[in-house]
Amino acid sequence: MEDLLINVDWVEIGWASWDTLVMVGLSLLFSVLIGLPLGVLLFLTGKRQLLEQPAVYSVLSFLVNVLRSVPFIILLIVMIPVTVMIIGTSLGVAGAIPPLVAGGAPFFARLVETSLREVDRGIIEATQAMGANIRQIIFGALLPEALPGIIAAVTVTAITLVSYAAMSGVVGGGGLGDLAIRFGYQRFQTDVMVITVALLVIFVQLLQMAGDRLVLYFSRR
Repeated sequence: MEDLLINVDWVEIGWASWDTLVMVGLSLLFSVLIGLPLGVLLFLTGKRQLLEQPAVYSVLSFLVNVLRSVPFIILLIVMIPVTVMIIGTSLGVAGAIPPLVAGGAPFFARLVETSLREVDRGIIEATQAMGANIRQIIFGALLPEALPGIIAAVTVTAITLVSYAAMSGVVGGGGLGDLAIRFGYQRFQTDVMVITVALLVIFVQLLQMAGDRLVLYFSRR
């Protein structure tokens, strides 16, 4: 086992790990920034909600479902022209972020909508009775009450993006996935494959533990 690990380029492993963290971090940030308002809008325009708009909800729901239904490996390839137009390249960390956001934002938006639906309707009605407007209801009642669920949604989305980021290695996206494909698969270096898988498992476990702690903390407040 020791002889096996000696041949591993740990510097390369370190940079690949850093690239994966950057990809997941940036794509999660943009997924939340896009997905949170989209999820709130889906909730508000849904049936029997404050801004009920069946046509708007149907269009948004359709777009979200389309993006969620496309396998990420296909989305990576389909979005190459769009990625090149936005970033200037479809390779490396930067080239992986647009498809990661396109896959993560609608996923997160649907989870946010589900979390908001679990808020007690009596809280919304009580806030309305006090004369609150839509903005005050959203920021004063809906989001604070749904915060544990939204944090759980962020955790699930982050873990999903870890697997997506690994998949982006198929088209030269960089990170641990790219390392596993170039060295572990194409060059038959089993040690590199085992290490990359172990690191991805560790990343997921750390994300889940941090998310669970935050959900527990905000649930008790």
